[in-house]
Amino acid sequence: MLPIVIVNPKSAGGSTRDKWAGVAADLRAHFGPFKAAFTKCPGDGIGLAKRYARDGAKMIIACGGDGTINEVVNGIMLSGADCELGIFPSGTGGDFRRTIGMPTTPRDVARSLRDGETRRIDLGSVKFKNELGDDAQRYFINESSIGLAAAIIGRVKGSTSLSWLPLDTVRGRASFALSTLQEVVGLGPFALRVQIDGSPKSGLRSVNLCIANARFFGGGMMIAPDAKLADGLLDVVNVGDINTAKIILNAYSLYTGTHLELPEVKSKLVRTISVGAEDPNEEIPISVDGELPGFLPAEYSVVPAAIRLRVPSVT
Repeated sequence: MLPIVIVNPKSAGGSTRDKWAGVAADLRAHFGPFKAAFTKCPGDGIGLAKRYARDGAKMIIACGGDGTINEVVNGIMLSGADCELGIFPSGTGGDFRRTIGMPTTPRDVARSLRDGETRRIDLGSVKFKNELGDDAQRYFINESSIGLAAAIIGRVKGSTSLSWLPLDTVRGRASFALSTLQEVVGLGPFALRVQIDGSPKSGLRSVNLCIANARFFGGGMMIAPDAKLADGLLDVVNVGDINTAKIILNAYSLYTGTHLELPEVKSKLVRTISVGAEDPNEEIPISVDGELPGFLPAEYSVVPAAIRLRVPSVT
C-alpha cells in the first residue's frame, strides 16, 4: 500500500486547502507516490488513520497542525498496527515539529520524510471527562496543559482578529502572543490536587500545569526544554503563584526555556500524575496537543516506545 497522507484542509485557517496542489506536487517530486485522504470534520483523522493502519498502511503522514497530528496518532494507536507516523507541518502553532527539527518548506519536508530516520518514541495518555461528562481517553504526542495554555488555545481558536496578516507562521505566532497577553491580564492561580507516581495527594497552586512529552507549546514557547521523546518519562512543569506583571516581564523566558530559573516554576519527571480541582464543582478545561477535549479530573501516564516516527536525519 502507498504511504497515506491525511490532510486537514481547514488547518492554518484554510491555507492548507488553498496550497494543497503545490504541496502535493512537491511531495510527489521529492518524496514519491502517495495516496491522500481529506478530513471533513473534527475527529475524522482518527477514523481515517485507524482504518488505513488496519488495512496495512506502512506509513501515515499527518498534514495539518498539532491537532491533526494528534488525531492521526490516536488512530494509529487504536488500530493496534505498527504503522509509522510522518509529520507534514501545516498548522497555526506547529509546536511538535519544532522538537523533531522538521523543516517548514514543502520540498524540505518531503525530502526529510523520504530520507529521514525512523525512531520509536513515547506517547502520553490522559483519561478525563469529556464535554458530556463521560469518561474519555486520549493519547498525546506533544503535551497537555491545565490553566493558562488551555485558555489561550480557546481564545486563539475563537479569534479572527489577526486574519489579515499575510503569512501563516507570522499569523500563528502573533495570535498566540496576543491571546497570551489577553488571558494573563487579571489571571489568578488554580487550586489543584495532584498525585505523582502513586504518592499521597497534595495541594498545588498553578497558573499553568504542563504535562509534556515534547518541548514546545503555545506557538513556539519552550515550556519543557529538557523533555526527551524516548526516555520513558513525562516532564511536568508547573508555573505557580506568579503575578501578572512578572509573567509579562518574563514572557521572553518561555521562548528560550529559561523560565525554569524562576522560583515560581518547578519541574519534575514522572511516569504518572493525576490532577483534579481542589473544588470538585469547579470546571477546569484541559488542552491536549492544542485541542480542548474535556475537563478535570485527569489521569496521565507515559506509554514508553509507543509509536514509530520518521524524523529528519542528523548530518
